[in-house]
Amino acid sequence: MNKTIIQLICPDQKGIIAQLTSCLYKSNANILSIEQHVDDKSEKFYIRIESDLTEINCSFEKLQEELKNINSKLLGTINLYNPDSKLNVAIFGSNETEPVYDLLIKNQSNNLNCIFPIIISNHNKLKTAAKQFNIDYAFVNTNDEILKILKEKKIDLIVLARYMQIIPESIIKAYKNKIINIHHSFLPAFKGANPYGQAANKGVKLIGATAHYATNELDEGPIISQGAIPVSHTDSEKSMKQLGKEIEKNILYKAVKAHLEYRIIVYDNKTIVFK
Repeated sequence: MNKTIIQLICPDQKGIIAQLTSCLYKSNANILSIEQHVDDKSEKFYIRIESDLTEINCSFEKLQEELKNINSKLLGTINLYNPDSKLNVAIFGSNETEPVYDLLIKNQSNNLNCIFPIIISNHNKLKTAAKQFNIDYAFVNTNDEILKILKEKKIDLIVLARYMQIIPESIIKAYKNKIINIHHSFLPAFKGANPYGQAANKGVKLIGATAHYATNELDEGPIISQGAIPVSHTDSEKSMKQLGKEIEKNILYKAVKAHLEYRIIVYDNKTIVFK
């Protein structure tokens, strides 16, 4: 392992950064970036440190032990990640191809550090995309079959790229904070069929998208990324749909990238997303 990313949550107190950086300095690790945040309301401290380990003077196991000892004293929760290790990501899709192609192209261009072993769908429209990118494709309808595939492919993250199905509780439980969903964001929130048609008829002035972790409560999970663009009375339902597709795929990409780079800490249904 040449690098490590440290994520820590603990009660806010004096000396947190000093203890962590001193530990890394003693091991001869080189700190590449450090970001922290204090939530005054909950009195919680969050930190993300990326370090180069190529010249450390001890084993990684020894460094890990020292960091865990510090974490125990701080009464926190610490996680160490290898940023060079690629996660296995499953794409779930239905009929819309744009967000799926966008993720596959971004990955092929090395903008996403992951492996896409499979596309799972309740339709056959995405079969062509899977073939083009030499990815396995599964047309499934049963939840048991989906879970079996996820285990076989050793999936670490699920991306719902406009997957128009309810994710069952069993999968959400197995992949807590590891299922990223994208949906449109309007004010007011237009639910049901044809939201862009409703938005055009209502004369909305902003359309947008929200990417979040999926939970059992529909569209209520921790928010990762959001974006909006202005529209006006001159925009038709068709133009709004196209603008909506563009912003949805961009926001989904940003959320997936943040997850893969371990820039997200989730606590109490809230995300801290470091830059």
